[in-house]
Amino acid sequence: MRVNHEYGRGGAVAYLAAYDVHRARVFGRCEASTGIAPFMALVEQVMTTEPYASARRVFWIVDNGSSHRGKKAIDRLTKAFPNAVMVHTPVHASWTNQIEIFFSIVQRKVVSPNDFTDLTQVRDRLRAFEDHYNAAAQPFQWRFTTSDLDDLLARLDRYTSADRHQESSIALAA
Repeated sequence: MRVNHEYGRGGAVAYLAAYDVHRARVFGRCEASTGIAPFMALVEQVMTTEPYASARRVFWIVDNGSSHRGKKAIDRLTKAFPNAVMVHTPVHASWTNQIEIFFSIVQRKVVSPNDFTDLTQVRDRLRAFEDHYNAAAQPFQWRFTTSDLDDLLARLDRYTSADRHQESSIALAA
C-alpha cells in the first residue's frame, strides 16, 4: 500500500452493479459519482438486454439509497421501463439484497488493499473481476425449505417453552 507524505488521493470511482440471481450474472459500471443519472444508466444497461427487455416483469431489489428511494424513483423506473418493478429492502437490511454480497466480495478481493496508482487501474481491476465472476459464478441454490422453517420454529418454541417452565419453577422455589 502506498501511503507516505507524497501520497496523492486520486479521486474515487462509483461502482454500480445489478445482479441476476437466476443466472449469477453481474452487470456493472464505473461512474464518476452516484446519483439518479448513473443509476438509471445501469438500469438501461440491463433492461435493454435480453432476456430483460422482453420479460414480462423484472424485479429490481434496491436499498434505500438516495438515487432509488421512494415513490419518485419507482415512478421514474416504471415510466422508463414498464416491465420493471422496484422493491425496496427494509431500512438497515440491505444484507438481504444479493448484490450486497457481491459488493462485500469486491471489497475483500478487489479493492483491498487499495494500492492503486490511478482511477483507470481501479476501473480495470473491477471490470476484470466482474468478467471473472460472471465466468465462474453459479446461481445460489437455497436448500432451506418452508418445512425446514416450520421445524426450526417448532424447535425454538419447545426451547423457549422449556426456558419459561424452568424460570417459573425457579420463581416458585424462591
